[in-house]
Amino acid sequence: MSIIISQSGKNAQKIDKSDIVKEDELQSYIHQNPESIPIYEIEEDKRLFVAAREFSTEAGPIDALAVDKDGDIYIVETKLYKNPERRTVVGQALDYGASLWRHSGDVGEFVTQLDEEVHDKFGLTFAEKVTEFFNLDEEGVDLLLEAMRVNLREGNIKFVILMDSMGERLKDLIMYVNQNSQFDIFAVEMEFYKFKEYEIVIPKLFGAAVKKIVAGSSGSRVIVGWTPEKFLADAKSRLQKDEFVAVEKLFLFSKKYADDMNLGNGKGVGSINPIFKKFNTTNSFFCLKSNGTLGFKIPFALRPDKGADEHQKQRLNALKQKLEDIDIPVASNDHSVHLTFSGWAPKVDVIIDAMETILKQG
Repeated sequence: MSIIISQSGKNAQKIDKSDIVKEDELQSYIHQNPESIPIYEIEEDKRLFVAAREFSTEAGPIDALAVDKDGDIYIVETKLYKNPERRTVVGQALDYGASLWRHSGDVGEFVTQLDEEVHDKFGLTFAEKVTEFFNLDEEGVDLLLEAMRVNLREGNIKFVILMDSMGERLKDLIMYVNQNSQFDIFAVEMEFYKFKEYEIVIPKLFGAAVKKIVAGSSGSRVIVGWTPEKFLADAKSRLQKDEFVAVEKLFLFSKKYADDMNLGNGKGVGSINPIFKKFNTTNSFFCLKSNGTLGFKIPFALRPDKGADEHQKQRLNALKQKLEDIDIPVASNDHSVHLTFSGWAPKVDVIIDAMETILKQG
């Protein structure tokens, strides 16, 4: 392929595609220019921060490790088309992902390693750099770091296969894996051109349009074996961006403070029922669904046969009062009041603050 450049419609010149001689050149380019990875085609305004090159794992060094502002972790594997290993690049990327998940039980050590990599290049800690790169406030950075911790623990890692040219068989393989697994694998084909002192890059993204829906006999959506990452993925596929942000905030709060997280077994909609022992040792007092519905069942958790002691009952009643003060209805009987997204999401920060305040009272 060639491109034509002209000035004011005159002096047109044909520019042929440039060959990349070494994979190191491709790695260096995306590290210096993360905008060249067209992740914004997956979600508007999404961009990647390439935090490290040759990031060490038990399976070998990852070509590039990146994150987005939502705390999603990306393994970027680069290959030139002339490299015979291109045939096994998907397996290689998954091997790195498995190693990162399996051998990163200490999330603090993972962040420390990122700190060292980022400091060597930018003279800042990882948290300081993402604050600058994504223009985040303190709460936004905390949410990003917590999401990274959850994603790492759950093995919820995304993959980008980046090449100068890509055959149809590899594209088909990536589409197939995306359609039939929980993995998110994206292929990026990058064409390079040079004109005088300018470099022109044309990135093409493949694999983002695949819908991860497992259909039952009736054609309805079915997910078996809910996990935290499946819950978030299902919510993200159902909700608008602002709706998902609210659900994610409440989810991450629960992951941070809950002593246990019960997951619903519904085949249509996912749900989480976090247990906070300061409120009730064995039963949850709210249920969050992946369709954005939130239900508080405080009277249920207060029932004599549900095991709450006097201190726990005091906290539950105090929370009930706080929620009613901010016009969040709580059922007067054993059932939940099911709030749609518009009924609770605008107040998500106040709801979290109410729960957090009581939790921290001891």
